[in-house]
Amino acid sequence: MKNNQNPADSSNAPKFQKKFYFSRRKYCSFCKEKIKFIDFKNYKVLENYVLETGKILPARVTGTCSYHQKQLSKAIKRARHMAFLKFIEPKRG
Repeated sequence: MKNNQNPADSSNAPKFQKKFYFSRRKYCSFCKEKIKFIDFKNYKVLENYVLETGKILPARVTGTCSYHQKQLSKAIKRARHMAFLKFIEPKRG
C-alpha cells in the first residue's frame, strides 16, 4: 500500500457518482408549423407563452427561435393592448 492511500479507499470506485441529466432538445414550434407571421388576434396560441403572473416566457424556456420570439413578444403586447389577453391574472383567495 502506498503512503498517501487510505485502506478504506482501496477499491477503484470513483469518489463521487455523476448524475446524468437528459433534456429534450428544444425547437421552435412556429418554424415546425412553417408560420411566417404570428398574429395577435390568435390569442389561444399566445396564452401558452405567458405565465399566470403576466410575464412572457423567454426563448430559452420555450425553445422559440429569435426571429419568432421577437414576433411573439410584440404579438402578446398588442393582444394585451386590444384586451385579448390580461396583463396579470387577479389573485384568488
